[in-house]
Amino acid sequence: MASHTRHVRLVHDEEPIRLFQSGFLEFFTHIHPAVILVIWVPVVVYCLASAIVMEAPGGAGGWVRIPLGFLLGLFLWTLVEYTLHRFVFPFRPRTPWQERLSFLAHGIHHAQPKSKTRLVMPPVISIPLAVLFYGLFWLILGAALGAPHWIAPTFAGFLSGYVTYDMIHYVTHHIALRKGVGRFLKRYHMEHHYKAPNRHFGVSSPLWDRIFRTQEL
Repeated sequence: MASHTRHVRLVHDEEPIRLFQSGFLEFFTHIHPAVILVIWVPVVVYCLASAIVMEAPGGAGGWVRIPLGFLLGLFLWTLVEYTLHRFVFPFRPRTPWQERLSFLAHGIHHAQPKSKTRLVMPPVISIPLAVLFYGLFWLILGAALGAPHWIAPTFAGFLSGYVTYDMIHYVTHHIALRKGVGRFLKRYHMEHHYKAPNRHFGVSSPLWDRIFRTQEL
């Protein structure tokens, strides 16, 4: 697969690249990582509370669904994270508008990886995506499988995986991590940026890189 950095040039200037002439539109391309916590942590708490309320009238066995659903959501997020970074973000543009969209979605991050305000997903993108994935969970778990009790805990786990990913992504770029898992994840992701953009697609976990053999190419 061709490198998705072939269309961008690394920019070392700390001044963020301007993406829109309109100051209004440009505002929405910058986001502080704390905003992610403010928006999504309450949603996770609400989903877990909803799951508990739904299970309250049932037997003890029903409570097993909450931790299992949460873990399932975390697991699903790691696969989505890998898929986005390997197949969606690096697609090869064929038209000017596709090239523009590709740059706005992810190319800007590879062009200027040290920009502190463009390391987490803006709400104008993450909120519609969250609605989309919730709809998929509802269709698959609720409508197709007839298991509506699994929706809330699974979605809570999925969102927790996303929040964890965004926080890890920010930390690996801007905080010195010299020990343990943090050091490993930082080196792992920096290699993706500066040495081998066609491997190490996982940010929060190397799980799928190992499964699909993109850890070492």
